[in-house]
Amino acid sequence: MNHLFLLFFWYLKLLNWSTTTICEHRLRYNKITITMKKLKKEEIKQEVFDLYDDYAHNKLQRREFVEKLSLYAVGGITVASLMSFMMPNYKDTMLVKQDDPNLDSEYITYESPKGGGSIKGLLSKPKNAKGKLGGIVVVHENRGLNPYIEDTGRRAALEGFITLAPDALTPLGGYPGNDDEGRTMQRQRDRNEMLEDFIAAFEYLKNHEDCSGKIGVVGFCFGGWISNMMAVKVPDLAAAVPFYGGQPKEDIDKINAPLLLQYAGLDERVNAGWPAYEEALKEHGKEYAAYVYPDVNHGFHNTTTPRYDKEAAELAWGRTIAFFKSKLS
Repeated sequence: MNHLFLLFFWYLKLLNWSTTTICEHRLRYNKITITMKKLKKEEIKQEVFDLYDDYAHNKLQRREFVEKLSLYAVGGITVASLMSFMMPNYKDTMLVKQDDPNLDSEYITYESPKGGGSIKGLLSKPKNAKGKLGGIVVVHENRGLNPYIEDTGRRAALEGFITLAPDALTPLGGYPGNDDEGRTMQRQRDRNEMLEDFIAAFEYLKNHEDCSGKIGVVGFCFGGWISNMMAVKVPDLAAAVPFYGGQPKEDIDKINAPLLLQYAGLDERVNAGWPAYEEALKEHGKEYAAYVYPDVNHGFHNTTTPRYDKEAAELAWGRTIAFFKSKLS
């Protein structure tokens, strides 16, 4: 090894890289190539997923997240490999192509006078659909309209619906292309103002020439809270499917829409609010079904991170589509 590689080697050691995982190195023309061990979900401790949940929900800054991850960089696992493994992979995980020949999918702009003004969204519907379609508002997580939510909007459209996936970051320039910046941007907006943006999306679909007027909402994480709140705020909402979403604390008696609630068994943070919500739903005689998927994390439906659980996600999505076909037909 020459002095350049030695300096780089000790730099990696300071970052808690394990010597055993720097299994191949080459120093040529002052360039270094490092090959790291490829991680598997089964090798990652639950505490790492919990740390990522805190990071993804703004309880940890990136530096704190990295520092805490270092505690789990043992046995051939490095901080760098953990970071790479936990971050979203939008390249290889989309389920529907952007130019799927069975879809008409395009970006539109609609007005949200009580919210952020002009809002961009992805509007998708089956190509050559006959008759009017049930509508679905697809609500993103706490980071804007990223590729995963766009993909989910297209998936729902392929099932025979017209869908609109808005970007609540539009007033700030739109989803920036990565989730870290997206989270930072979304914290700059008032969540009740963003709620108005998604209610305005409901109104846009309601008045669309291809929509039957029966409209539901599905949302994930922040979008799950939006879905619950739309059920409270929109009297003629036909169905709501919150995935691991925060629960409303008041006006539950105003809910008219049937609810299909999807929870992750390991999601202690969100699940803590479910007993009181269920008690209120029962007290007011509301129509609902709730499923808790055991041994899966918050975000289990998101195909782009290792929190994804294929079995639970497919079961929950199948229930979601069946629910919408029942309520929006």
